Amino acid sequence: MATGEVLVNRRDLPVVDLTNTDSAARSAAEQAMAASDDPSVPDDSSDGIDNVSLYEDLLDEVEPFELSGGPDVCTAEEARAYRKRLHEVGAGPFVFETVTTGKVSAKKLCTAFNIKPPPFLDGAADSSYYQLLGVVIARELSKRRRLSEYSTMEDAARLLQKSKNIMVITGAGISTSLGIPDFRSKNTGFYSKLREMGFEDPEQVFDITNFDEDPTIFYKLAGDILPDLYNWTPTHEFIHLLQEKGKLLTNYTQNIDNLESHAGIDPEKLVQCHGSWATATCRECGHQIPGEDIFQNIREQKVAECQECVRRLAVPRPGMKRKRSSNGGSRKRRQSDDDDDSDGQYDIPQPGVMKPDITFFGEGLPSRFFTRLRDHDKDVVDLVIVIGTSMKVAPVSEVPQILRPNVPQIYISRDPIRHIDFDVNLLGDCDVVVAELCRLAGWDLKHKMIPEGLRAEVKPVETDDDEQHTWKIYLPKSTQSGKVLVVKPEEAKVEKSTVQKPKSEEPINESTA
Repeated sequence: MATGEVLVNRRDLPVVDLTNTDSAARSAAEQAMAASDDPSVPDDSSDGIDNVSLYEDLLDEVEPFELSGGPDVCTAEEARAYRKRLHEVGAGPFVFETVTTGKVSAKKLCTAFNIKPPPFLDGAADSSYYQLLGVVIARELSKRRRLSEYSTMEDAARLLQKSKNIMVITGAGISTSLGIPDFRSKNTGFYSKLREMGFEDPEQVFDITNFDEDPTIFYKLAGDILPDLYNWTPTHEFIHLLQEKGKLLTNYTQNIDNLESHAGIDPEKLVQCHGSWATATCRECGHQIPGEDIFQNIREQKVAECQECVRRLAVPRPGMKRKRSSNGGSRKRRQSDDDDDSDGQYDIPQPGVMKPDITFFGEGLPSRFFTRLRDHDKDVVDLVIVIGTSMKVAPVSEVPQILRPNVPQIYISRDPIRHIDFDVNLLGDCDVVVAELCRLAGWDLKHKMIPEGLRAEVKPVETDDDEQHTWKIYLPKSTQSGKVLVVKPEEAKVEKSTVQKPKSEEPINESTA
């Protein structure tokens, strides 16, 4: 939701030059296009660079598709072989063996990396796909490599037991069981609702320039994302349990609901990457108040004015008189008034607007995100757990790529992602997954939304990878105790987790296969 220091800029990665096998790290934007004789391919280098940016943006939004095989689509087996070969020999020899020798078209080779060529390239010569393929290959080579020794849910539970410095990266998916919508889900996310209301670019609601120009838009719409002040989810409780066991290194949350604080996460171990509703600050004087003080204004869709400004402006300054309109009210300066007015007759001071301290687009991330990651966590973390986020927003999305390659990484969410290779993918409701992980680890995760005796079912999910590392975790219609998981949040009296005796840390014997 913000700009800031960049950890890994994909546009700075070397783009594979498909026209020169001896220089696989040079820019395809200049050389691949210049080498093409196809008139449909632009030869202007600046256009080429723009195209690289276009492809980067396109790949960020790409949806997975089925590798069905055929003249222009690889089979799953072919895709695995091509990806393996790329990592074995490097970009230059790989391009020579495939595209240069005519073994496979650039268009088809793109699909080996789970990329469906965009419609605007349909019917174009194969050389038109060079840039796209160059970007795709560069991305593949920059990915972290999956650790083959970890693949099952049992492995994930064992990692919980033995790890001492666990980094947890969380997103909106860990709060949805309380009825708090996420932002990016296609049909249920907050942005989807804004599109239905006619906003072509929903992110503009959270643009700092737009807020300063007209805060009423935000105040009219933000009621749907106000946080719950009294409840938190089993997943939040899981993070708290890691802290209680002395295993939590840092929780990097992209959420703005501040539920981590309610759940008892130590502020020293919490980085709210995009700010939170915990406080609100005046855009004029910087006065800060508890965030909940403006909640009623948001519910009533009324812009909250800074009461400190109101108090200060109520005290007349010597020689200052307010200009009154004919109806006796203070004249407010309109945006249409001439900015160059020199007589000051309309320069009437107004109270500042209170803005919740969530990080808007156009604002920098808190510096603590970068300093904590770089100076404290990066070299000591021994396990990463990513929960409830699609990992599409930089710079948080770049964190898995910059850590030491031997650090295991686990992904927990409803839907899979393809742009990061995690060691174990656990797909399902976050609350159900963490509850099952704790059961396998011998930990007692207590939360009223988790009935006693809960035991989830686990089944493998087919992927186009060589090894099985993706699992679906789901709750049967009834648990062993005959209860269901779903408990209304208002009925849930939350209790803190308890730490079991050391005997619970025994090796796991059961199989999830």
